[in-house]
Amino acid sequence: MTSSNPVPGKKIKTLKVKSTEKLHACHERKAEHPDKIKKDLTGRLNKIEGQIRGITRMVEENVYCDDVLHQIFSVESALSGVKKNLLEAHVKSCVLDQIKKGDDNVIDELMNTIRKMMK
Repeated sequence: MTSSNPVPGKKIKTLKVKSTEKLHACHERKAEHPDKIKKDLTGRLNKIEGQIRGITRMVEENVYCDDVLHQIFSVESALSGVKKNLLEAHVKSCVLDQIKKGDDNVIDELMNTIRKMMK
């Protein structure tokens, strides 16, 4: 059976999952953050999304490379701020709750996340 491509001329990306067990576990767990934190994070991400659209327009309009690069640096800085805020919220809520429930594996998970952030 062949499937038709919904957008002719565009390739469809297939996501590969290394472990269905990990994927399943991610969907079972939920973050319970206060509305204030969610509102802050989504506001920041919406702003970043707008910045990305602006960068795309700059490239399409042949804006000087150095100016585009500065906008990219700005987006990277904004994403870094989102990561730091989310990490703090994660430690104060998700990680703390799991430790209280006796799940020490969350420490390994957290350390792995921090290692990835430091790359």
